[in-house]
Amino acid sequence: MKKSIALSLVLACTAVAAQAEELFVSIHSGNAMAQGAGLVLAGQALEQKAPVRVLLCDAAGDIALANQDSGKAPVSLKPRNVTPQQMLQGLIKWGAKVEVCALYLPNTGKQPTDLLAGVTAAKPADVAAHLLKPGVKTLAF
Repeated sequence: MKKSIALSLVLACTAVAAQAEELFVSIHSGNAMAQGAGLVLAGQALEQKAPVRVLLCDAAGDIALANQDSGKAPVSLKPRNVTPQQMLQGLIKWGAKVEVCALYLPNTGKQPTDLLAGVTAAKPADVAAHLLKPGVKTLAF
């Protein structure tokens, strides 16, 4: 009886630990392939039922703008011929939490209303608390 209770507790703890795995993807690169790599991995994690949080800062924050006007055509990435922004919109649709870093808006002269639907400005204390949680895996691009 004691062995079955102990085994049940171990299995329950293992199940909770498996569910606690989360992916935090930080993207700061302005390079479309680097952005795409981070977004593809975030998408794969979502497909595997992991919670995903994406933080965009520096040049990567630009893909979160509703009206991108950089003066150049957005780069479509093969093999699916989608832009990083289209990939980001897919992540939002599938439930990823997407934020621009707290420095992005005030240093680019942009407003929260300039962001795509589903993208918010990060609060540093919230991001730090999230990163300190057990089970959070991080990637940076």
